[in-house]
Amino acid sequence: MARRTDPAARRHGPRTTVLAGALTAGLVGLAGIAALPAAAGGHGPGRDHDPRQPELGTRGVPIITVDHRRFRDLDRDGRLTPYEDWRRSAASRADDLVGRMTPEEKAGLLVHGTLPTTATGYRFEDTTSAGVTQLLGDRHITTFITRLSATPAQLATANNAVQEAAEGQRLGIPVVVSTDPRNGFSVTAGQTVARQGVTAMPDAIGWAAADSPRLTRLLGDVVRQEYRAVGIQEGLSPQADLATEPRWTRINGTFGSDSDDARDQVEAYVEGLQDGDDGLRTTSVATVTKHWVGYGAQANGYDSHYYYGRYAIFPGDNFAEHLVPFEGAFDAQTSGIMPTYSILQDLVYQGHAVEQTGAGFSSFLLQDVLRGDYGFDGVIVSDWGITGSCPVECQETRPPAPFFGSWGVGMPWGVEDLSVVERFALAINAGVDQVGGSDEPANVLAAADGGLLTQDRIDESARRVLEQKLRLGLFENPYVDVTRAAKVAGNRWFQRIGDDAQARSLTLLTNEDRVLPVTTRSGHGHAWGTTSGRGHRSSPTVYLSGVSADVARDHGLRVTTDLGSADLAIVRLADPRAGDDLTGLEWTGDEEDYQAFLAATDAGVPTIAVPKLDRPLILTDVVDRAAAVLANYGVSDDVLVETILGERSPGGELPFELPSSMAAVEAQLADVPDDSADPLFEHGFGLSYRTGHGHHHR
Repeated sequence: MARRTDPAARRHGPRTTVLAGALTAGLVGLAGIAALPAAAGGHGPGRDHDPRQPELGTRGVPIITVDHRRFRDLDRDGRLTPYEDWRRSAASRADDLVGRMTPEEKAGLLVHGTLPTTATGYRFEDTTSAGVTQLLGDRHITTFITRLSATPAQLATANNAVQEAAEGQRLGIPVVVSTDPRNGFSVTAGQTVARQGVTAMPDAIGWAAADSPRLTRLLGDVVRQEYRAVGIQEGLSPQADLATEPRWTRINGTFGSDSDDARDQVEAYVEGLQDGDDGLRTTSVATVTKHWVGYGAQANGYDSHYYYGRYAIFPGDNFAEHLVPFEGAFDAQTSGIMPTYSILQDLVYQGHAVEQTGAGFSSFLLQDVLRGDYGFDGVIVSDWGITGSCPVECQETRPPAPFFGSWGVGMPWGVEDLSVVERFALAINAGVDQVGGSDEPANVLAAADGGLLTQDRIDESARRVLEQKLRLGLFENPYVDVTRAAKVAGNRWFQRIGDDAQARSLTLLTNEDRVLPVTTRSGHGHAWGTTSGRGHRSSPTVYLSGVSADVARDHGLRVTTDLGSADLAIVRLADPRAGDDLTGLEWTGDEEDYQAFLAATDAGVPTIAVPKLDRPLILTDVVDRAAAVLANYGVSDDVLVETILGERSPGGELPFELPSSMAAVEAQLADVPDDSADPLFEHGFGLSYRTGHGHHHR
């Protein structure tokens, strides 16, 4: 394994003052408040079986009574069929149900479809493409991702409608609704969902910056309660990828570059979402930990959604370290795993040459390592579109053009020459249980009819998928209370936790002359403005870029658009995504936000730079000019201004090192963490308001 750079050789050392535990104590105090009652259907059978009567939910399925207990008669035969009996184990119920299913119904379990959305709900009937009615009734699909961004009440209503439609099918199999993360500040098509009505939190990389698995578990528990309240039972998260290639554009979804820290964070996240560390229960949100494995070592930081970015590389012989974060997920019994799109270029591991295909087609990575070495027996969900095709037009597409187009969506890396049916068979035989993003279970049937898939292999995956639905309690009650959804999601107690997490992730990198915190009271921090006849200072006049003037005024600041009259400037800076391939980490000078920063500093106004560290940006030219640099990973204007004014304290530590130049980035090894030459700030650096000013790097 390659050795990391010597910390003593880095320009900035680790923080010297540990933040007080008051904020942690406050969060712990809030934990009890956050534990609201479970969503409808949250009581009853647990991970295996429980004799207590669960709450039942129905819209049309009859309720029958046997031995003084009540059950949903899902097949409507007037009798208690074994799979309807919540007193039985999930495994025995799944076995019984698989034996009653047609090949078409089993095939429907092996795809993970997409719910077609309207502005506030889902399309059930459609003359041009498949609506929910066809997807459920004709194709027997019962697992779907939702990308609907709507109010909690609208989302709950829409998901209930899907469950009602599923209840009307022959066997009444409920739907699992999944989602990409929807509580953060970053919105990227196919990776996150725009936040609406749920608690605002930093992106996952900010959870790493806060450096508290206890906080991460608490945030995960908030997400769990919000998801279940609106009828979402599966999260396509956490992202256990190790952030070793600074240019890679998905770092903000990871827990950083340190494998041990990431392992602890992943474990805490899974425990939070699944409501414990011993598997699924009726209050859980099933987790799909991704992307197995090595996605963070992308060649040149390219995105493997694209053909040109299909390779992860391991020049530092450091693949084993990329496995470590997943161990936290296994210890917490994550219910699902999603393989990476990437081909692990020329990788030899345990003496085995890994197949030169995406991981979703690799029996070595899925069967030998994942199921064999680690004993994982949950559901393997492929990443979206791996069985689709990528014709020449697709192969020539690069950012900023999207990876999808007239050809549809296709990332069949390494198996481009196979047919779609052959890709289905190869993936499932390699270990995939559900083909992600597919609405076409006919391909499973075609593979079986062609002798490419055995019925035993199909039954194995069908059983795993059904067991998850049973353990989640959906066969007893898949419905949620719409009124309660609106009260739970984004409630004030949850948002207090989210706001505290945002402040706790903020990372103070420099603080020249203790410009922060800003205060209007002399003797407390850096005071601005003129002194009145009574000896009190007036509020400073601030110039803002990327920050709401109304929020600043609400916090007692005076706002100006004239730099000549400003005492102070606050400027947000976004990831520049520089260069022809959009992987550059430094500003070119053409960006509007960076131009605003230059204008403020050129005018001699003390400037607080607030860069959003979606990736390890090169802040050399920012640190040289700014009075203070306060890095964020997703923060509201309110929390930002409150922190600048000292009403909150920044508590973050860098979850990766910050390089000093693009030349250093280009020379580092893609699979080795924190190994750029002469970094500007080392991993773990972060000042508090008590540590004095940040030492300039030159």
